[in-house]
Amino acid sequence: MPETKTYQPLPDPLAIAASGIDGLGIFAKEKVEKGRNFGMSHLQFGSEIIRTPLGGFINHSDNPNCEKVELRFTNQDDPKLTFDFKKWNLVTIKAIKSGEELTVKYEWYKV
Repeated sequence: MPETKTYQPLPDPLAIAASGIDGLGIFAKEKVEKGRNFGMSHLQFGSEIIRTPLGGFINHSDNPNCEKVELRFTNQDDPKLTFDFKKWNLVTIKAIKSGEELTVKYEWYKV
């Protein structure tokens, strides 16, 4: 019998929990090495920015342990295609301890 896949809003080593920074945050359930790419946190079509659960619960820090890495997808190589959007992946810039909150330095929002 084939294995049934269920939707997971966050990668396995992460969980949403109460934050000492603001409301809820994203926390490591286990040690995470520097350079880990957790996948898409934000997606932009035109002027609209959409947050995934990963992007919706990440809190600000002036000394962050993660950063959003921008990837741009465009039709510049094939004018017959009609797409132009950006996405950001959440990547660790420091090793993170089990139980530690993941943070980024906000660039789009006033803190």
